Amino acid sequence: MSYGLGAYKKTSVETASKEQILLMLYQAAIKNCKKAIEAIEQKNIAKKGEYIGKMQDIVVELSNSLDFEVGGDVAKELASLYDYVLYSSTQANIKIDKSHLEGCLRVLNTLYDGWTEAIKQIKTQTKSA
Repeated sequence: MSYGLGAYKKTSVETASKEQILLMLYQAAIKNCKKAIEAIEQKNIAKKGEYIGKMQDIVVELSNSLDFEVGGDVAKELASLYDYVLYSSTQANIKIDKSHLEGCLRVLNTLYDGWTEAIKQIKTQTKSA
């Protein structure tokens, strides 16, 4: 059963568009942030660190993918937001304080919603052209 799910996930990533992959990354970061908050609430320190680490890995990948020549000010703003998420999640990990992660979650959700809307608009414009 596990193999089938793994194969499905691998295929879905391999056949996804760049936009879909971007949204998948945000979804995974949000999921891990929520799980880290739950782990803090349950006082499961090991799981807290695991989920924060996974979220940070995703955010680092998002940050590394920024193109400052093409993205300009938008890329700079995104870099600042990613830096905030990395700093705050590190503080949450050190202090075992979910409030830092709640701030990360707000940022990640806002970015996810923004990208979702931007992708819809681009698809609409492409169909109209």
